[in-house]
Amino acid sequence: MKLGFSPADEAFRAECAEWLQAEMTGEFADIRGIPNLCDAIPRRKEWEQRLGEAGWSCIGWPREWGGRDATIAQQVIFAEEYARAGAPNRINHIGVELAGPTILAFGSEEQKARYLPEIAAGRQIWCQGYSEPNAGSDLANVKTKARLEDGEWVVNGQKVWTSLAHYSDMIFVVARSEDGSAGPKGLSFLLMDMDQPGIEVRPIRQINGEAEFNETFLTDARCAADAMLGAAGEGWKVAMALLAFERGVSTLGQQMQFRNELDAVIDAAKANGKAAVPVIRQKIARAEIGLRLMRYGALRMLSGTDLAAIDGAALTYKIQWATWRRDLGELGMEVLGQAGEVASGDHYSWPTLPNLFLFSRSDTIYGGTNQIQRNLIAERGLGLPREPRGQA
Repeated sequence: MKLGFSPADEAFRAECAEWLQAEMTGEFADIRGIPNLCDAIPRRKEWEQRLGEAGWSCIGWPREWGGRDATIAQQVIFAEEYARAGAPNRINHIGVELAGPTILAFGSEEQKARYLPEIAAGRQIWCQGYSEPNAGSDLANVKTKARLEDGEWVVNGQKVWTSLAHYSDMIFVVARSEDGSAGPKGLSFLLMDMDQPGIEVRPIRQINGEAEFNETFLTDARCAADAMLGAAGEGWKVAMALLAFERGVSTLGQQMQFRNELDAVIDAAKANGKAAVPVIRQKIARAEIGLRLMRYGALRMLSGTDLAAIDGAALTYKIQWATWRRDLGELGMEVLGQAGEVASGDHYSWPTLPNLFLFSRSDTIYGGTNQIQRNLIAERGLGLPREPRGQA
């Protein structure tokens, strides 16, 4: 399958661009271009619901569950126009782009009916319970435990780096449900309500002053027996499929955000004269080339027929964009010079670039460090022998 844009696709582009521009210059103009994920949360929740009301929240989903049955090309177009319009980062991107597609793929009809309409309507915000203090990039080292008791799963453990957990209604948790199991075996995938006595959320203050991430403690936290996605002990399969969705259509929208950030670097260089410095010009050109290569690679990746499969292109994408954006953050600070080090209250000079520099360093760490990504590329992509691992 080739990914191209037909006249019908371009008509669709005009439709969604018109709607987005109207909203971002009208009722929701106050949250247009907000750079920080934790700003204006109440308004962003209203925005999620507005997207749901208009049918733009999850356009790739089937119509029966609140989507538009949009083609891959149309989903790419919407992601691009969303970023182009300056619409804020989705606070429910985990629900819309990760939880929802995974429930569609593995959920029972009852589970779909229970969760999908609420996600599509923007009324149910989700977070992700994967990483733990000793199970970050090595997700198979999960220690959180789940036991079945009186028709409920009782969960004990700790998750970390749970983005926006303090604003979320639901969490999906990878937990070890088989005593004595190790590695990817014996894990289960649970859908849990955040509003219960057994779950405590503690914000983690980041270097840029935000607290997007959290520690999440589960102490006899509970969910119904039928709140498991997939079969008991097969949570690894579900968790890996979800990671494939993470590298799906949203990558093109992400790249449009990168486009905006690169343009901010270019604008800053023009404004302070750094654009005339040959070394800076070369670095900007290299960043432009890297961004275009990412787009071509993502389009090729999305041309596949099985978006739940992790192929070679998908394996390389994370390290590609994370390294590129880290370098862009450093370039932004190089362009700004001392202006990027001076803060006035809560706002930096050229606000997007210092924040980009501070946050982008984490890009090469979360979601699997660059080192782990290289192992995945070598072992799963190239079929090389597994790196020797010590016994736990």
